Amino acid sequence: MLDFVVKYAGFMGSAGDYEQADVVLVGAPMDFTVSFRPGARQGPRQVRQVSYGLEEYSVDLERDLADYSFFDAGDIELPFGSVQESLRRIGLVAAEIIAAGKFPLFLGGEHLISFAVIKQAAKSYPGLAVIHLDAHADLREEYMGEFFSHATVMRRVADLIGGKNLYQFGIRSGAREEIEFARRNTNLFTNEVVKPLRENIQYLKGRPVYVSLDIDVVDPSFAPGTGTAEPGGCTAREILQAVHLMGGLNVVGFDLVEVSPLYDPSERTALLAAKLVREAILTFGRPRLK
Repeated sequence: MLDFVVKYAGFMGSAGDYEQADVVLVGAPMDFTVSFRPGARQGPRQVRQVSYGLEEYSVDLERDLADYSFFDAGDIELPFGSVQESLRRIGLVAAEIIAAGKFPLFLGGEHLISFAVIKQAAKSYPGLAVIHLDAHADLREEYMGEFFSHATVMRRVADLIGGKNLYQFGIRSGAREEIEFARRNTNLFTNEVVKPLRENIQYLKGRPVYVSLDIDVVDPSFAPGTGTAEPGGCTAREILQAVHLMGGLNVVGFDLVEVSPLYDPSERTALLAAKLVREAILTFGRPRLK
């Protein structure tokens, strides 16, 4: 693993051996372009910390982390304020994980980190589709003069893979031009997550798929600890169901972003994020050979 990845106490159940791991979890504590409330750089560490309050066994999936081999590599050390160098470093780490035949699971940090990982996934997986679970469309061409921003990340993804390969679920906020762009150029499903996802799974089977989950897709009554909370979202139960629904797809990478601990002293946002990480490992990872 590259020398600018800093090791911290790992996510619950993490193995000690990168070489043997199937799934590699990495924190990308970048928080430079957030337009409302900062703090997402603290997300990866808190998600790890609260993970120890959960069981390693999933009642829904009837699977146990003890039967899976995943490695928590720690957080990427990012130069504060340098968006392009941070994206470069995130991309280098993602490229190394993918080249090793492992499944990248990234914790943000702001949503812009997803672009660096998706860019590397697109190089290795021709015909890549992206499932985007979010309250916000993130489709601005630029935001306050910035081409790369958490508000433009899915526009950059659409530029990269083609808009019709982008599937957006749970969207309930965006500027008029974003929503108009989405209706013309992407696969946009507003407000709901589970029902439209279930209806569109058939179109994604057999393709490589990357999943990007912004925690604010969940209603702030369940997940208040995020920078740009948006009322009217799905429940905690529904977002867990969404992860399980994607188990039949060829998912090649996953990220969970925008957890901001400062705004949730109850820690329920981080707990939900940690449970989603557990379910993602058990859904998309491969069990150890016995």
